Amino acid sequence: MRTNETYTNETWPASPEKSTLEAKNKFMGFWLFLGGETVLFASLFATYLALKDRVPNGDHPLSKDLFNMEIVFTATMLLLISSLTSVIAMHHMKNFNFKKMQLWLCVTVLLGVAFLGLEIYEFTEYIHEGHTFTSSAFGSAFYTLVGFHGAHVAFGLTWFVTLMIRNAKRGLSLYNAPKFYVASLYWHFIDVVWVFIFTVVYLMGMLG
Repeated sequence: MRTNETYTNETWPASPEKSTLEAKNKFMGFWLFLGGETVLFASLFATYLALKDRVPNGDHPLSKDLFNMEIVFTATMLLLISSLTSVIAMHHMKNFNFKKMQLWLCVTVLLGVAFLGLEIYEFTEYIHEGHTFTSSAFGSAFYTLVGFHGAHVAFGLTWFVTLMIRNAKRGLSLYNAPKFYVASLYWHFIDVVWVFIFTVVYLMGMLG
């Protein structure tokens, strides 16, 4: 395998994330992992739908009276934009522009951190309203599903930051390019899951 110093914009492969056998193996392992994650989230969605109406009368507000849609919409836009910035980062990776890739990954991380901050603020507001994990079956299902997604966001951010720091002085190579690309795919998966959460939990909740 060639070293990073061997490559230029002209000699860098068009698809560096799939240019080696090791890279292809990473993709196969990632899709297997993603299959398991999909089944796990599907189970959480099914549990939430089964328990979303299990609210003791008078104990705490129903979802349609509880959710702060301004916060939720802002968080949604932040996460969707972060998916776009990660695409831009991978575009620069394919063009062998390490600095611009790192820059747009930084933007992605900052947007992800802002999303987590809003989610924590949202949870704090709900807890003050009496909507806690143990207040009802609805509360347990809600915090498990949304909180589990938040944990995945935190993991994705940690993944990005670790790759950025570890490779800050190494630059791009056919060894680390697949790692950046797989991390970006994972980030898109997290965004897709959030779209389903936004629809099933918040929009359906507002409609009652």
